[in-house]
Amino acid sequence: MFDTFWSVFSHDVGIDLGTANTIVHVKGKGIVIREPSVVAQHKKTKKVLAIGTEAKRMLGKTPATIVAVRPLSDGVISDFDITEQMLRYFFRKVHQSRSLLPKIPRPRVVIGVPSGVTEVERKAVIDASIRAGARQVFLIEEPMAAAIGTGLPVEEASGNMIVDIGGGTTEIAVISLSGIVVNRSIRTAGNEMDLDIVYFSRTKHNLLLGERTAEDIKIELGSAIEMDAEFEKKSITMRGRDLLSGLPKAVEIFPHEIRKAIGGTVNEIVEAIKDTIEETPPELLSDIMKKGIYLAGGGSLIRGIDSLIADKTGMPVHISEDPLTCVVRGTGKVLDELGLLQKVKLGSKESF
Repeated sequence: MFDTFWSVFSHDVGIDLGTANTIVHVKGKGIVIREPSVVAQHKKTKKVLAIGTEAKRMLGKTPATIVAVRPLSDGVISDFDITEQMLRYFFRKVHQSRSLLPKIPRPRVVIGVPSGVTEVERKAVIDASIRAGARQVFLIEEPMAAAIGTGLPVEEASGNMIVDIGGGTTEIAVISLSGIVVNRSIRTAGNEMDLDIVYFSRTKHNLLLGERTAEDIKIELGSAIEMDAEFEKKSITMRGRDLLSGLPKAVEIFPHEIRKAIGGTVNEIVEAIKDTIEETPPELLSDIMKKGIYLAGGGSLIRGIDSLIADKTGMPVHISEDPLTCVVRGTGKVLDELGLLQKVKLGSKESF
């Protein structure tokens, strides 16, 4: 009865709590929030000044008294208090149309977490959510959520392979009968590619580059294989500080340079996929060979990465529809199908 009372005033919420971005799905409404997982805080008073998009604009541009931080690292909480405040901000934003209530309604929440998280890391996510205002929290592994969001038949007795290349982690899993049979979670993903570009600009051009600029370059010129002639002719101007003179410097760069820069990280992801395939039972592998491997997450948007994985594994590879939202759409689907949620949940806690 208590749960029914709260459901009248609050929304059930699915969250992809990512290293780079947090995406929020509200039951009956779809995706309502898509903002960077960044918080700007005053160093001395610890007061939160901005969250999400506004805070990301401050990255690398703050005075000494303000710090813009990412409270999640490699898909797990690195700053508990800031994560709690960020979650509270998103809960309030979801319920802002119901401002007549005396305090924030307490939603039921499903959160996607990396499959390699420890018990301590799981507890941190649950506790932060409860303290932020959730009345009930369920955890679901990100590759399972991504597979459900992609529309794969996870409840059937057949093999489904999903590769979720996010910001902090790459999640690889083979799923059958609502469970993960084989999985790998490596802390090598999109953010590592950004650092590759920062390292490349430093070593090749003596240019100090910010991570935000590196991410923009990756999106503009990033590729896993050689693309068509028109794309290969593209170039952009990379701007930063000359490490020798200390003065501003601009350098023209091309796709083949960025491809070489991120090549090591891309190959590490491909090798992890191959290792997972080697551990997959033959019967499930036969199903995957027919259906193919499905890619999700922002990293799957790197040009040609599907073709590279197909070439290295000998299997068909498909990029999921709207790969950036697969995980959060999966959390939204299990909110609609509570029977499925009970089968796939990793852990749960209720606040009284």
